[in-house]
Amino acid sequence: MKITMIGTGYVGLVSGTCFAHWGNDVICVDKNAAKIAGLNQGILPIYEPELDGLVSKYHQAGRLSFTCDLAAAVKDADIVFIAVGTPARAGHGDADLSFVYMAAKEIAPYLAEGAVVAVKSTVPVGTGDAVDKIIGSVRRRGSYSVASNPEFLREGAAIPDFLKPDRVVIGVEDMHAQTVLMQLYRDVFAPHDVPVVVTRRRTSELIKYAANAFLATKITFMNELADLCELAGSDISDLALGIGLDRRIGSSFLNAGPGYGGSCFPKDTLALLRTAQDYGVALRVVEETVTANEARKRKMALKVLDAVGGDVDGMTIAVLGLTFKPDTDDMREAPSVPLIETLQRFGATIRAFDPVGMPNAAQMLDDVALIDDPYECARNADAVVIVTEWDCIRRLDLTRLRKLMNAPVLVDLRNAVSQESAEAAGFRITMIGKPVRNNKETHSAALAEKEAKSAVTAGGGVRGRLHTGNDGKAGTAGRSRL
Repeated sequence: MKITMIGTGYVGLVSGTCFAHWGNDVICVDKNAAKIAGLNQGILPIYEPELDGLVSKYHQAGRLSFTCDLAAAVKDADIVFIAVGTPARAGHGDADLSFVYMAAKEIAPYLAEGAVVAVKSTVPVGTGDAVDKIIGSVRRRGSYSVASNPEFLREGAAIPDFLKPDRVVIGVEDMHAQTVLMQLYRDVFAPHDVPVVVTRRRTSELIKYAANAFLATKITFMNELADLCELAGSDISDLALGIGLDRRIGSSFLNAGPGYGGSCFPKDTLALLRTAQDYGVALRVVEETVTANEARKRKMALKVLDAVGGDVDGMTIAVLGLTFKPDTDDMREAPSVPLIETLQRFGATIRAFDPVGMPNAAQMLDDVALIDDPYECARNADAVVIVTEWDCIRRLDLTRLRKLMNAPVLVDLRNAVSQESAEAAGFRITMIGKPVRNNKETHSAALAEKEAKSAVTAGGGVRGRLHTGNDGKAGTAGRSRL
């Protein structure tokens, strides 16, 4: 089939590439000429495992192309997917649909007879109706179809999620749209028994929001249980295993941590709440989920304060992992940001490492030294805080890490390392949802060691002002406040 993808962001680029993988001819369109030029040269605007290789393969094969020429891309397409951004409107919480409506308006004059316009962007209930109305103001009714086909991709696992999904959801209002979209998916998924849910357009739109809100609630529930475990002498990991084996619950999204982030859950929960308010419905569970998650991100800084004895003023804190989850460069709503900002307000100097996310982090963080090696990041630090559970962080040599630090304080907000291994390496470790141990003796020893090192280095300048990476060069990054 001939497919046109409007938007080369996360959803558009991944979806377009995977459609090309299935043998379709795909044209991806974007107004950003620099982005299109980069894609034509093999330079991707996002990081996603496996994506760069697939883009290169199908671009060279001629099945995947990139252009700014909307008219040429749309005129022969069987299906035109709208995959543009729908960010939350500042101060409102509802989704900004201006890009969706603009795309609908601009493609309308060029649609081929019988073309299906499928909205892949995450949109509120009724958006498809508005898109239909916009196109219908230019085109004859019945000469086109508008459908909903939401994506369910996890950043960091988007390629396998697209190629081997749990289900496909199609929202249609006419048989032509259903036939075309079923043809696109059926031949690929029928041999693998992948369910295809065909429903009305409005239901399809709501399914995406409901799914993300449910998963966000599940994460928040486990985070609150983790707080209880710490005080009740229970272990959140064993608890998650015990309830996750119940098939009615499932084991996914049961890992406690510093709060959810990213481009989907924060935005979609707020948009769902606004939609519910518009219809006079109170979604109390979702409301509490949003409130609890925001509070938890800030609360993580207090966990660090407790680990170092109550005061970080003048201390150097090494933060390992900045992106909201591993295997992505996405910093949107990342828990690392409020954590770092809060610690800075308490007087801490922050050094940070992330294997992929530091270029994006530099645009969001002020006065943070971004170090390209985790061990160098931890050198002379008074505490290390693990915020994102990248594999390279899970595999750190804890003994080596400990020897580089001023004090043996490790705060693991993802339970990424073994508590036993950390303690064997000499760390006083604080984890999520683990029983609180009596560390008074260890803490006293840590303070004594810190004072001893301070005495040795006295007169050698102010520690933490010059931040060097493993190449010996200064690496302070961030913006200046005006």
